Amino acid sequence: MSRGRTPPAPVSPPRRSRTATTDDTARNAAGARPPVVLVPRGGAWGEEVAAAARARGFDPRIVPLITDAPAADSDALDAALARLGHPGGADGRPAPPAADGSVPDVVGYRWVVVTSATAVRALAGRVSSLPSDVRVATVGDATARAARAAGWRVDLVPSEHSAAGLVQAMPDDAGPVLFPRSEIAAPTLVNGLRGRGIDVDDVVAYRTVGTGSDPIALDPPADAVLVTSGSVARQVAVRLTPLDPRTRIACIGPGTADATRAAGLPVHVVARSRSTEALLDAVVETLHLTPRPGRSS
Repeated sequence: MSRGRTPPAPVSPPRRSRTATTDDTARNAAGARPPVVLVPRGGAWGEEVAAAARARGFDPRIVPLITDAPAADSDALDAALARLGHPGGADGRPAPPAADGSVPDVVGYRWVVVTSATAVRALAGRVSSLPSDVRVATVGDATARAARAAGWRVDLVPSEHSAAGLVQAMPDDAGPVLFPRSEIAAPTLVNGLRGRGIDVDDVVAYRTVGTGSDPIALDPPADAVLVTSGSVARQVAVRLTPLDPRTRIACIGPGTADATRAAGLPVHVVARSRSTEALLDAVVETLHLTPRPGRSS
């Protein structure tokens, strides 16, 4: 990552007859310069979030703290994906006997539940499409967009964008459910579905790994750090501390906020919904409510 940045152009104060825009809010929060926001992942995701941050008047710095890796053992995932195309009855029970009298002993999945765009990519990289009778549930709008981009029909997005919200939103007769997850995913979704009597198979589809262990010095210090998962929180705690006391830790949801506190970090901002857009909007509001002087590069 480049340490330097182009000094921002002077920002004229808004005219009295003009409504301040989101860009004005972010810039005015830090004085004459855009607030620096740390984006914790690289790649297409990082570029997309950086563009959204820039559109809101932030100065985004992409500092990849985590990345994705294939599952250490893909056999279980491949076996689960084979069940996606397995014939099953509309009620989730095994299909009736075939013409030769054979009876399938495995029931195909009725639902696929995904809680990240990474899980979508992990599946889409191994299967060209989902069977038309398999329904898809996503934890939030960003994951839903990734699923649709993969050519999937999205049948359910809970109003509460969290694993707990997804547990409550799933229909009683949802099982069998396939949940492709990260190696370190919290058990909230699986335990919640099983607690409701819904049959669910959780299969490791990918690993989330840190990009290193060396400390990272931020110059200038970030005004806000976007924490989008417990994995990011743990990497922030290991590689970015001690943080500048003025830096705000912004979490994408309540579960991530809990993981952030468990990592020993403060939580200043929690997005109202589980999306990077909502997270950035929450940071705008926080910096506007807590003005801070500009920092020199």
